[in-house]
Amino acid sequence: MFDLSGKRALVTGASGGIGREIAKGLAAAGATVALSGTRVGALEDVASEIGGNVAVLPCNLSKLDEVDKLVPSAEAALGGLDILINNAGMTRDNLFMRMKNEEWDEVLAVNLTAAFHLTRAVLRGMMKQRFGRIIGISSVVGVMGNPGQGNYAASKAGLIGMNKALAHEVASRGITVNSIAPGFIASAMTDDLNEKQRDSILSTIPSGRLGTAQEIAGCAVFLASDTAGYITGHTLNVNGGMAMI
Repeated sequence: MFDLSGKRALVTGASGGIGREIAKGLAAAGATVALSGTRVGALEDVASEIGGNVAVLPCNLSKLDEVDKLVPSAEAALGGLDILINNAGMTRDNLFMRMKNEEWDEVLAVNLTAAFHLTRAVLRGMMKQRFGRIIGISSVVGVMGNPGQGNYAASKAGLIGMNKALAHEVASRGITVNSIAPGFIASAMTDDLNEKQRDSILSTIPSGRLGTAQEIAGCAVFLASDTAGYITGHTLNVNGGMAMI
């Protein structure tokens, strides 16, 4: 049902966690994938797992000169782009009163400004071919907020708003623009939580468990497919019922 054969995808933050599984999921559905991130060794590990024709394109999204080279490099490596997954993100948590300018600037630069630059860069090719799938990985924090994460919440809410605005502009060209807002997802970080911390988190999730990166990847594959061609400007909330919106 979700056949991506012949499609070409760029995934940022592909070196681990959600990005790794999205890249693997797209490839398993038939897409050719370009992997971007800062940890070259980890990217090469993902490429090895996927096998076949995979492009590894290291990029530090906090540096706009590198960001602006990424899409042209991916298009050159793959022969064009049909799918962009703006997955990369970072945190610099602090209470609002104590938040430093650089903590705000760094998070907005990677989570939102880089996504803007990459999204703008893919539009010309997608509009010309009259097909495109742009998917931003937001967060439940961007939907409902979280103390100590004003910068992160702003960036992830901004990604949702940006995608909705763009969805209006490009829908007539066969391009869909959507967001996925994961809740708490099992990761190396959650593995380090003690029992009390874990129980506290689970008490806020009606389904009583953490999500998996594979579940987020499945949503990305769906939104990238022809099956989701009539869905645009949407935010898919994947949080076990934590925020029922």
